[in-house]
Amino acid sequence: MSEDLLEQLETWHEEDEYERIVEAVTEIPAEERNYELVGHLGRALNNLERYEEAVQQFLTVAEEGAEDPLWHYRIGLAYYYLEQYDDAEREFTRADELEPGDEDTLEFLEWIRAKKAGEFEEETDEDLDSDDSAEDSGSDEAGETDETDGAAAAVASVNAILSDEANLDVPYGSPNEGFDINNFWNDADPDAESYVSAPPTDDLIDSVQEELVFKLPAFYVQMMKIHNGGIPRSRYFPLGEAADGAPSGVRINGMFGIGRDKAKSLCGASGSRFIIENGGYPEFGVVICDCPQESGVVMLDYRGSGNDGEPEVVHVEQATGRKITRLAPDFETFVRGLVNA
Repeated sequence: MSEDLLEQLETWHEEDEYERIVEAVTEIPAEERNYELVGHLGRALNNLERYEEAVQQFLTVAEEGAEDPLWHYRIGLAYYYLEQYDDAEREFTRADELEPGDEDTLEFLEWIRAKKAGEFEEETDEDLDSDDSAEDSGSDEAGETDETDGAAAAVASVNAILSDEANLDVPYGSPNEGFDINNFWNDADPDAESYVSAPPTDDLIDSVQEELVFKLPAFYVQMMKIHNGGIPRSRYFPLGEAADGAPSGVRINGMFGIGRDKAKSLCGASGSRFIIENGGYPEFGVVICDCPQESGVVMLDYRGSGNDGEPEVVHVEQATGRKITRLAPDFETFVRGLVNA
């Protein structure tokens, strides 16, 4: 195996050319692939979200990887996204034993244990509901309410708050003056489940900011206290005309909430840190919105304000060398500038 090939594979990885890595390695007969090549192939398959294939590749070199923390980390990541949490926990635990204190490994272990604890609690609640139903056939409706999870539970908690708040057309001086949050979110979208969490407590807000090492904008925090993440009805931020005269702008999929439990929350499994580290995005701030595949992300940019200041909002493209486009001077201007197009 030539050093030139290894250098090329690493270059493709840095350029997000994962398909080219897969094609190049799989052209080599399986019996001729060494441990390093299989590692490149498995990593590329993980990045392409082809996790079952990644596991199969990693297992072909399991004996060689037994004492390699990176092998355990990579196969653990594949198991995690396959939702095989027992296998993932075993591999990340071994990775931590071989290389203690790695932040990414510890973070995955924290997420896995939280997910497993949540599943246990959910099963326990269902068992209790079944017992109640046996005693009182009139409790079916209550049992259904207790079992509600995902987006429905989060949206229900948000709606309970909205019934008291009415909207954010609040008195002068509030960060959200004149902003009607009732019509901002599309909770009927089936993908909302990945984004929407119950409103954050002050302690959760503090801990998330500490983990991110950035202070979140006041307007954003106020929004999330009313409705914590989700999919806006208006998801297009116009930028005027492109050089060819065609309309130009940025489209988002959804907005990350404050939390860790939902995959698409700031500190979730597919949140800001994960996107920055796995997508090669700049570390000058926080990913606040994801965008359609391969178009990039919307970020809070703290370069001009410092970590405790009011960040600008920028779009970072994926396909053009991480080109940065300034969208708005602050988060409030960005939100108010979203249109339905």
